[in-house]
Amino acid sequence: MAATGCGAAGSPDTSPTPAATVTVSPSPSPSLSPSPSSHPAVPRARRTPHLDTWTIGARPLPLRPDGFGKVLRTPRQLRVRRMPTTDLLPPPAGGRFHGTVGPVTPDVRRRMGRTWSPSCPVGLAGLRRLTLTFEGFDGRPHTGELVVNASVARGVVEVFRKLYAARFPIEEMRLVTTADLAAPPTGDGNNTAAYVCRTTRGSSVLSAHAYGLAIDVNPFLNPYRNGDLVLPELASAYLARSWHRPGMVLPGGVVTRAFASAGWTWGGDFTNLSDLMHFSANGR
Repeated sequence: MAATGCGAAGSPDTSPTPAATVTVSPSPSPSLSPSPSSHPAVPRARRTPHLDTWTIGARPLPLRPDGFGKVLRTPRQLRVRRMPTTDLLPPPAGGRFHGTVGPVTPDVRRRMGRTWSPSCPVGLAGLRRLTLTFEGFDGRPHTGELVVNASVARGVVEVFRKLYAARFPIEEMRLVTTADLAAPPTGDGNNTAAYVCRTTRGSSVLSAHAYGLAIDVNPFLNPYRNGDLVLPELASAYLARSWHRPGMVLPGGVVTRAFASAGWTWGGDFTNLSDLMHFSANGR
């Protein structure tokens, strides 16, 4: 999935560390280290589903005049998509949900690359790095990573706690990086992601993602559509919403209910376009 950074040039090598941490524990005093939030272990049945072997990012698309990739038919093997999850962080112990809220440390800032710069509307002290348990399409627990606005961090943890309890599958959850910004469009990405300092598609207005107030969930399975533009560009098969497949966000379903409980709105309810992957805390 292509992502566009904000208009500023490169970002500095060092950055300030937030003085305090929003935590998800009931302790009244803040901690300077990430604090875990766990529920007792719940037995999770092991499944052995058939998983796809598609290589993501291997086939750049021809470009449209607007710079997006050409919208093509969904490859047959991705019409009911079940991709394995590659672990970038250790899976949770015992299969329990585990969520942490911590500062954007120098290491996290380095990995974010050009997705943030000093000209972006929220400073690093106003952002938080989350780690969250999610269930993959392999039926196993994995640990994902998001950067969000400090004001919504604890609520986001509770949203993903509910999705994990409901066994809603997520393919991938990692930070957007400079490599993502620079990659040519291939139309096959499916990363559940939050922060990137960019404008809304086709405009000069900053997106809710630039404020850390938006999350895109399973974008390939819940595509964006505006006129003849579909993003990701190979995801047109998932515009057929009456054909229910794993990982889809549905009206009144577990994902929309979980985000609504935190006061977030869904891009599937937009009137001028359809952004099925998109949830935001500011209605944009």
